[in-house]
Amino acid sequence: MPSSRSASLTSRNSEVGPRLRHPAASLAYKLALAPLLVAQAIVTRRRAPLLPEAAGPREGRVGESGGSPLRVLIAGDSSAAGVGVANQDNAVAGHLVRALHRHADRSIVWALRAKSGLTTRGVHALLEAEPPAPVEVAVVITGVNDVIDQIAPCRAVRHRAALADWLLDEGLARHVVFAPLPPIHRFPLLPEPLRRVLGDDARRHDRSLARWAATRRDVSHIEIVLDLNGEVMASDGFHPGEPVYRVCGEALAAHVARTVGHA
Repeated sequence: MPSSRSASLTSRNSEVGPRLRHPAASLAYKLALAPLLVAQAIVTRRRAPLLPEAAGPREGRVGESGGSPLRVLIAGDSSAAGVGVANQDNAVAGHLVRALHRHADRSIVWALRAKSGLTTRGVHALLEAEPPAPVEVAVVITGVNDVIDQIAPCRAVRHRAALADWLLDEGLARHVVFAPLPPIHRFPLLPEPLRRVLGDDARRHDRSLARWAATRRDVSHIEIVLDLNGEVMASDGFHPGEPVYRVCGEALAAHVARTVGHA
């Protein structure tokens, strides 16, 4: 299924700065700036506040409409866990399930499995350790930690394929939706040139993810264009704030409804 596009906080025209599209150019750039990038990464980690995951239930039901409920799993890293807002109602899970109830006109039975710091492979391990109940659709929100850990895009895609195939082959999901990587080049916390380097990496990861998802009928990828700044981000300048979670949750809900949501 081809990638799906969504409404956004801004247009693509707001993106500025040079991009390093070719992997070889990116590698040369990283090598040239390696001492500075390492120093910036260390300083950034030290000064970044450690925000908790959002409080509140991690499973539930929305709506009591007739017919069979639509069962949804949300799995991922700190963004899936709602870091940056106080409770799950204002996190991506809360916005997603409420909007999906409206779009699909069905009750939604949902579960959230997420933990801060996980790569795609880490999310797979988390789910394997305690397999979730079967659902119609699994929404996977990962990628930033793959970029931070400098996992190559092709390897990250293999990890996503392994996760999707496990969910599908085990009968735990009928369709797997992968959220896009965020525009890391707009994270206020990150200094230049670290911000640009990680942003270019994130773009490459997302393009690789979109190309792979387009070859599958049981997997899809959604594009959500965001302009991130201090007003819409969490207080740490790294995680989403409620406005971003709302846009992403509603976009994911519309995509899920179009893909599998109607009975």
